[in-house]
Amino acid sequence: MELKQLESFVAIAEAGTLSGAAQRLGLTQPILSRQIRALEQEFGARLYARTGRGVVLSEAGRLLEEYARGILEQVANARSAIHELQSTPSGRVVLGMPPSVGAVLTAPLVRRFQEGFPRVSLGVIEGFSGHVLEWLSLGRVDVAALYLYNTPRSAALVTRPIATDELFLLGPADDPAGVGDGAVKAARLAGIPLILPSRPHGLRLLIDQALSAIGKAADVRIEIDAMPSTLSLVEGGAGYTILSYSCVDPLIRAGRLRYWPIVQPTITRELVVTTSAQRPVTPAARALMDMVAAEVRALVDEGRWVPRP
Repeated sequence: MELKQLESFVAIAEAGTLSGAAQRLGLTQPILSRQIRALEQEFGARLYARTGRGVVLSEAGRLLEEYARGILEQVANARSAIHELQSTPSGRVVLGMPPSVGAVLTAPLVRRFQEGFPRVSLGVIEGFSGHVLEWLSLGRVDVAALYLYNTPRSAALVTRPIATDELFLLGPADDPAGVGDGAVKAARLAGIPLILPSRPHGLRLLIDQALSAIGKAADVRIEIDAMPSTLSLVEGGAGYTILSYSCVDPLIRAGRLRYWPIVQPTITRELVVTTSAQRPVTPAARALMDMVAAEVRALVDEGRWVPRP
């Protein structure tokens, strides 16, 4: 028995004629007759009796009508509930991202997401991109915003690029190393005392690879795998660091740090939002991915992701 047979059966009961039901359903009368014969064969009973004015339900037909209307109502309710679920996500979703992204993205993203999706419980976990990627594979997070660096695309991930992230030299406001004004050539980084994360942190590997390509090596005086501590030391004059502009925008605007574009070569990395291809993407996760991408675009437009020229 098919759902469309029950829909045709009820339509005939309401119209009182095959022609009226066929017109309402957009079917031909022969097709409608075949559907009703199939129902009668399935139940082993006549469902209609013909009269001079059309058709009337038999006793078996009246009984089936009660059940058919209930079934069709349940199906309609299910469709409505599923549609509502798709348009108004609910449940819990967890986002993972590195501290350099969370520093600028977490606060506006959480506010906007709560306003737009009040039925979704949002969790946020911060960690290095490599850790976030591992959490995604283990199911600890549902969505990740992270830097893939030179990592090849994986069939295990559903990945969407959202921004190209340029790295800048960051230093104390009084510039004790005398970097000066304007852009700094990458080769000069070999003579500037740097505070960087240790290997195999992706950022450190990216910087080392960029300098190695021009025959230079970073002058790393301190290795720290914690961004807040690194920025505190830089502000206090202990050295310089290399990071995205976005994570220090408030400090730059407050005059607590300075920044310099790095050129020859420019050092960039790709920010992506991703989920695991091994698990279904829920409506809440899909909504979160869209909002992460939208918030990053908004930060770029506001000049908080990269400085305006």
